[in-house]
Amino acid sequence: MKAGSFKKGDLRLCSNYRGITFLNLRGKVYSKVLERRVRSIAESQIEEEQCGFRPGRGTVDQLYTLARVMEGAWEFAQSIHMCFVDLEKAYDRVPKGTLWGTLQEYGVGGFLLRAIQSLYQRSVSLVRIASSKSDLFPVRVGHRQGCPLSPVLFITFMDRISRRSRGVECIEFGGRRISSLLFADDVVLLASSSSDLQLLLGRFAAECEAAGMRISTSKSETMVLHWKRVVCQLRVGREVLPQMEEFKYLRVLFTSEGRRDREIDRRIGSASAVMRTLSRSVVVKRDLSQKARLSIYRSIYVPILTYGHELWVMTERTRPRIQEAKMSFLRRVAGLSLRDRVRSSDIREGLGV
Repeated sequence: MKAGSFKKGDLRLCSNYRGITFLNLRGKVYSKVLERRVRSIAESQIEEEQCGFRPGRGTVDQLYTLARVMEGAWEFAQSIHMCFVDLEKAYDRVPKGTLWGTLQEYGVGGFLLRAIQSLYQRSVSLVRIASSKSDLFPVRVGHRQGCPLSPVLFITFMDRISRRSRGVECIEFGGRRISSLLFADDVVLLASSSSDLQLLLGRFAAECEAAGMRISTSKSETMVLHWKRVVCQLRVGREVLPQMEEFKYLRVLFTSEGRRDREIDRRIGSASAVMRTLSRSVVVKRDLSQKARLSIYRSIYVPILTYGHELWVMTERTRPRIQEAKMSFLRRVAGLSLRDRVRSSDIREGLGV
């Protein structure tokens, strides 16, 4: 069974919803068994550039890699040309025939492949609005979002596209050549010049097209790390991709100057907005214990404030601002304000933080 999950944007646009598959317990267990068997075969073949849906890896790995590459280039006065690629409805556009061929290339065949195919055979859907239902229609493309098996199938599919789009001069960092960074379908292409990046993008777009995928030219953007303004005109077909001075990659802001100040400002602003929302609802409730308030602080507030902190350079200006943001919440937890003139160290000691 599928249900629509809202992503963002206009509530009235169907394109702003994604279908989520609901499975019964037996279906989840069966899919998880298949997932483990596929991963045992394909995991070792998937390249290091892919960090999405892989054990022991997360967004911070890609963020840290990109940040270090940019810092190294800035240190040696080198430029980096980047293209942040957005794929149109990546999960929903994967052709089943191409997916089966990809799995066979990676060594998934025989009974295991037939078992996976059986999950997608005779797939049908309908649209329900209130009590009205449409006629059934077949589903011929796309992964089952919400299924435990889908992530490993998708990153294997994307790895094949990434491999086939190589062969262009790329940047070198730490003795390793890097042309792309992938987190599932979030793709960054890297090159030392706009001409090399155009070749790389052309190959990637061609492989995506051959695999049934499509690059969104309205959401894909370019950026150049350089000490002065450098024009980078990239094309996908006849469309020119917009060049930006900043881009949010995996929810972290990167700028063409390589500075982290604005991202830290964003983190503090986001945390402050959450604090105001929580203060109006749960944190100010008198019947809420101090232990519960501290749990909210640790599980919600701190992760929002410090997301991506591995990339930060803590300076004499930055450190007090982060500490001040933390204390703003802790004072509310302790039921105090600045007017009470209680030292921050005493508050932290009293709360055990």
